Amino acid sequence: MDESTKILIVDDDEIYRHTYALILAENGYNVTAAANGEKGLEQLYRGFYSIVFVDYRMPDMDGVEFLRRSKAFDPSIDVVLITAFATIETAVEAIKLGAYDYLNKPTKAEKLLALVKRLEERQQLLRRTAGHALNLDFDGTNLSIIGVSAKMQEIFEIISKIAPTDSTVLILGESGTGKELIAKAIHANSLRRKNPFLTMDCGTLVESLFESELFGHVKGSFTGAIATKHGAFELAHAGTFFFDEIGNISLNVQAKILRAIQEKEIRPVGGIKTVEVDVRVIAATNLDLLKAVDEGRFREDLYYRLSVIPLYLPPLRDRTEDIPDLVNHFIKRFAMKKRDNIVVGVSDKTMEYLLHYSWPGNVRELSNVIERAVVLEEDTIIHPESLPMHVRGVMKQGAGDDLLPLSEMEKQHIRYVLHKTNFNISKAARILKIDRKTLYDKIKKYDL
Repeated sequence: MDESTKILIVDDDEIYRHTYALILAENGYNVTAAANGEKGLEQLYRGFYSIVFVDYRMPDMDGVEFLRRSKAFDPSIDVVLITAFATIETAVEAIKLGAYDYLNKPTKAEKLLALVKRLEERQQLLRRTAGHALNLDFDGTNLSIIGVSAKMQEIFEIISKIAPTDSTVLILGESGTGKELIAKAIHANSLRRKNPFLTMDCGTLVESLFESELFGHVKGSFTGAIATKHGAFELAHAGTFFFDEIGNISLNVQAKILRAIQEKEIRPVGGIKTVEVDVRVIAATNLDLLKAVDEGRFREDLYYRLSVIPLYLPPLRDRTEDIPDLVNHFIKRFAMKKRDNIVVGVSDKTMEYLLHYSWPGNVRELSNVIERAVVLEEDTIIHPESLPMHVRGVMKQGAGDDLLPLSEMEKQHIRYVLHKTNFNISKAARILKIDRKTLYDKIKKYDL
């Protein structure tokens, strides 16, 4: 049995509904039951079900209509019709609409379980051959890395090869490309997956606290050290430690990280004894570390220690064929939060806008745009009006009403440059050929 298999049963007959749910639950499956089609669709839209059993005859919404709407929401769901009034016509109609099979009432437990087992095997085969996503179980949470593009398929292949090793990995890529998710995928597919995965964002801690947070400290080692504290590196023993944005740390701390990786031991701040640690290190950055090495801002020996296996994540603009799958993935995630209308897709025009936009903020920006659209949209399909103006602006190259005002074009360009420079005001101002004060004024003016 695949522990990730979630099953939904939709039947207005309480006896059959509870009987099927009991049989499946007793055999270890995660089962949800709904008393009618509307409640069933609500459950479907708010959860991730791989198999659905639905009664053919129900008031308000019959099984065929439920099948049609569920397949429109997620074609990968396997739907099975259950009915006490099966006919050849029923079977033909169901199969034409995409049902996997149909069952007659009453159904023996053995037949029900055999069908579920067959569906599990089919879905596992499809997951292995389709290759549109890397699905992983991380700390009890199901995560997916979406990518049908050749570049992402290559990354999936690399992850499968490097995950079982203990080699250090350096993940490179722009902000928002999903570097931490890749690090989690490596850990989840490694021999250390049952042990800790700890993260330190090197861009958020001040240097005076960095060493204490990373290696710990002994009581009284500095003002405020009222008790001995174990550092994050020690707490990750036997697991994986992820340095996010490692290019932001000082040379002094870099030297101590290098020693910890090479010697597999650390020394807490103020301590005289070393502590042995067995940690696999994964690091990520959006900076050019080789340039930082040339400029003396990053240690060359640490760079080569970290980049035993370099892994480059492409920006979203270089893998636009992944955008439709990513959009559907985010819609399913955010639609679960809505209490009124459920968004199930996007219009053709909306998708055209999404495909033409350059996505300087990458997958993170796409996620934010879709979340906003799901919240604002009053229909079940996202229309262009629910997209931010800067996303729609890239398509407005025609005449008349489609032309953008100069202020909007300026706003979009400044936003793009800020994203490309990771909001480095000095660098952005140089590119825009304006002074820092003028740039700050425009950021305030355009609410950027």
